Amino acid sequence: MNEIPQPNVRSSVDQEQFLKILSREEALARFEAALFPRALPSEMRALAATLGSALAEDIFAPIDVPPFDRSNVDGFAVRSADLAPASEASPVRLALNGEIIACGTAPVLQVASGTATAIATGGPLPRGADAVVMVEHTQPAGTGAIEVRRAASPGQFVSYAGSDIARDEALLRSGAIVGSREIGMLAACGIAEVKVVRKPRVAVISTGDELVQPGEMLAAAAIYDTNGAIVTAAIDENGGAAHFVGAVPDDEAKLEAAMREALAAADMLVLSGGTSKGAGDVSHRIIGRLGQPGIIAHGVALKPGKPLCLAVCDGKPVVILPGFPTSAMFTFHDMIVPVLRQMAGLPPRADAKVSAKVPVRIASELGRTEFVMVSLVDGKDGLIAYPSGKGSGAITSFAQADGFLRIDALADQMPAGTEAEVTLFTPHVRVPDLVIIGSHCTGLDIVAAPLAHAGLNVRSIAVGSLGGLAAARRGECDLAPIHLFDDKTETYNTPYLAEGLELVPGWRRMQGIVFRRGDRRFESLSAKDAVAAALADPACIMVNRNQGAGTRILVDRLLGGARPEGYWNQPRSHNAVAAAVAQHRADWGLTIAPVAQAFGLGFIPLAEEHYDFALVSARKQRPAVQAFLDALASDESRAALARAGFPPA
Repeated sequence: MNEIPQPNVRSSVDQEQFLKILSREEALARFEAALFPRALPSEMRALAATLGSALAEDIFAPIDVPPFDRSNVDGFAVRSADLAPASEASPVRLALNGEIIACGTAPVLQVASGTATAIATGGPLPRGADAVVMVEHTQPAGTGAIEVRRAASPGQFVSYAGSDIARDEALLRSGAIVGSREIGMLAACGIAEVKVVRKPRVAVISTGDELVQPGEMLAAAAIYDTNGAIVTAAIDENGGAAHFVGAVPDDEAKLEAAMREALAAADMLVLSGGTSKGAGDVSHRIIGRLGQPGIIAHGVALKPGKPLCLAVCDGKPVVILPGFPTSAMFTFHDMIVPVLRQMAGLPPRADAKVSAKVPVRIASELGRTEFVMVSLVDGKDGLIAYPSGKGSGAITSFAQADGFLRIDALADQMPAGTEAEVTLFTPHVRVPDLVIIGSHCTGLDIVAAPLAHAGLNVRSIAVGSLGGLAAARRGECDLAPIHLFDDKTETYNTPYLAEGLELVPGWRRMQGIVFRRGDRRFESLSAKDAVAAALADPACIMVNRNQGAGTRILVDRLLGGARPEGYWNQPRSHNAVAAAVAQHRADWGLTIAPVAQAFGLGFIPLAEEHYDFALVSARKQRPAVQAFLDALASDESRAALARAGFPPA
């Protein structure tokens, strides 16, 4: 077991480079300059195991392919000179030799003048023959003979030895990527194994006291380790051979031991978390003791991804990704994948790009290149790119987005209506069959399930009721879920419809006040009295909803101008409101009954709201829209909605 040297205070201090922020381009250039050029290790690998690898040497053909002259068709091997006078009016009669040449059968008899030998596709051409006539171009002429009514040229329907691949011909060059076609070519030459660039061995460590591996019980304030799984998979996707070491707590001695052991057995070490210089972030301090030159960059002008740490320790790259999943994956794909692919001998990724219009203004931080994940939908004049807006901690942002756009470091925003270039996560974008933009509800999953099972691609983007109406007016969606109460008419949704939109009734949701059971400020009170009690207690903290949400309108009506503690805490979902109350970060808020029940919270009914759909009339006859309307009206969906606590309209 290697002894861990005592921490060197000076080297640790020298490595404190965070806040010396580098541009993306400079950080990547420094990282690559410290690693390349380098010799790429190689290994012999069985042909079947080479798919996707880079060849480490030139490969030359050891034999001719085909190795003999062979027939391209089913027919008869003949001497072309015998058929020179053949025509429809004057057929040539040929006697059949006493053998049939099949694939894998070596000919025995010579084709003499005036004779022919039956031959199958791929059969070796017999001695004396220089052409093949197709069986369709012959007629039986009694026992043991055929008639041919057309001439044959020398070499007709014959593939000569080496006509495909000649012995000693260069088959593939070093650096070529082995695909199925290359494997077929090598197999045709009888090559059973080849030398390829060895996949870089990459050790993956997650760091943090809060991490729990999937499948284990989740303790209070703990989270499941997402980065370990997603980084490991991304390494394998890009030519590496990943080994997930596990999650290591924020203990400097334990983490250093794990890092040293992992780096000794690997070509590259990737960690996530421990880069932001918090009290528990120790990874970057350890790197200075692992080898020279140490940290190359700690802090890159990227958003998300600023805390990225890049290092080289005695020739091996060491990377510390940010802890938030989206930050980790953006920085990995943008900064680490180019290096990993070079180490694997692979070419740079060829990312597909499309042009799309951004419908809303996107604020950005001046001085940092920002990557914004987007979902693509069809608009009136082309593709529309909706920003996810979920933040760097949201793993679903990466999983559900179609791609990302880039905001330059010198810009503080991307104005609404900008035509932007979107880099796709996959080679091709599949525009959704059905687009729903507006207020989210778990009831949507119930109605959309039959569509998904039928192979339709349903895209739901949660932007709130008002945001959904705006998208519907711009023709960016098929349906906009809304639950907006109009004070003047005291009705839901209909007063908010603009020209070109029509209302499709959905279901009812009981909105109410949630609180922790046993809280005497709320128990057994009406909604009006409960709010009065909360406002009378300065220590009582509320949790609000985001602007544009139908629930937010209801909250503001209930408060009547009051702004109690917690009013500016504005999460975007019913679940987030319930979680804040259940976890004692707030004492009360507004959510729907099924969510309150799921969190085990007390619930005071306030109002039954109408969760309906603003349908874009011009899109009503689209097959996916009709499928949604059919599902919404089906007995199965209505029963499932009722069981979930959403009485159908």
